[in-house]
Amino acid sequence: MFSPAVDIAVVCAVAVLTVALVAALGHRLIRSQRDLGSDRERAVYSALHTASLASRHLRSGLTPSGASKAGRHLRTLLGCDTLVLADAAAILAWEGSLPDTPASRTRLLDASRTVLESGRTKVFRGASLRSLGFDDDAGLQLLVCPLQVNRQTVGTLAVFTPSVSAGLVRAANDVAAWVAAQVELAELDTSRTLLMEAEVRALRAQISPHFIYNSLNAIASYITTDPVRARELVVEFADFTRYTFRRSGNFTTVAEELQAIDRYLLLERARFGDRLKISLQVGPEVLGTVIPFLSLQPLVENSVRHGLEASDGEGHLTITASDAGAQAVITVEDNGSGMDPEYLRAVLAGHADGDHVGLRNVDVRLRQVYGDDYGLVIDTAPGAGTLITLRIPKSQPDHHA
Repeated sequence: MFSPAVDIAVVCAVAVLTVALVAALGHRLIRSQRDLGSDRERAVYSALHTASLASRHLRSGLTPSGASKAGRHLRTLLGCDTLVLADAAAILAWEGSLPDTPASRTRLLDASRTVLESGRTKVFRGASLRSLGFDDDAGLQLLVCPLQVNRQTVGTLAVFTPSVSAGLVRAANDVAAWVAAQVELAELDTSRTLLMEAEVRALRAQISPHFIYNSLNAIASYITTDPVRARELVVEFADFTRYTFRRSGNFTTVAEELQAIDRYLLLERARFGDRLKISLQVGPEVLGTVIPFLSLQPLVENSVRHGLEASDGEGHLTITASDAGAQAVITVEDNGSGMDPEYLRAVLAGHADGDHVGLRNVDVRLRQVYGDDYGLVIDTAPGAGTLITLRIPKSQPDHHA
């Protein structure tokens, strides 16, 4: 049994410890508030964070699904009662307390059409609001801002609020301009994808009829003398063309591209025989690296057609793929006739036509996908062969084979 003095001492100790813990917690909370900055800085952070949440839903453009999800964040950003996003034909998102009914949507589209036609922000209140069929009893006014993409009004951002102030007009116009910028970026991304697909189709069209003719001739030459070999070449030819003309996917892997190149070279060796010497040095760690579809095969075909075929004697072709930290480095080198550097620069700049346009096509696609630092690096001179180097980032979360 403890004495009263001991009990008092224990109670005092517990009280002191509690006060110390509360003080420490309070200090930490005060410090965390200081770390967040001033009220203005916290407001700026909150606005940017909300805009970031909205932007991810607009990456595919002004679609019903994306607009609906983005609308919730945009309403928070503007602090309005109800926010509506529309394109030229329909309501895409309706967020807020104002009932979303077919009649309300029709009235809102009528208001949007006047803004779509004029391209100017418009405020509806009183008589102008009643003329649309909205009831004054709701105590709300309507602000409609244009969404202008490439100088064309493609939709509207509408705000219902108790009172439309000059500050709200500026803020809503800025948010509308930001939404339009996101839509424009989405359209640019779509255009880039379509351009890549068009360039892949162009590369497919450039698969040399000369190569196809020679391959079929080589196969025909084996039919009577070595039918087994002829059948093997037919299978290789079929697999190569199946890969080259596949309908889907703008990306593949180093391994798949090298398999197609192997089939291509088997067909070329059936024609050149021992004149064509091939060396392949590939690090297994780069085989899974994602690369744009048909970005290596045109380089190899360029070396065979324009480097080795035009030369006398043995043609040596070396293909390497190695790990270089965050990148995979791939080279295609031949000992063929080479090219004039000035002519090559004209080809890559798009100022010269000819049989080397495949090089420019690959160079442009690499720069579009990865940036200007990832274009082709080509070392060549007349009579000195050609060395083509390309670097590919190994980490590509947005690209899938």
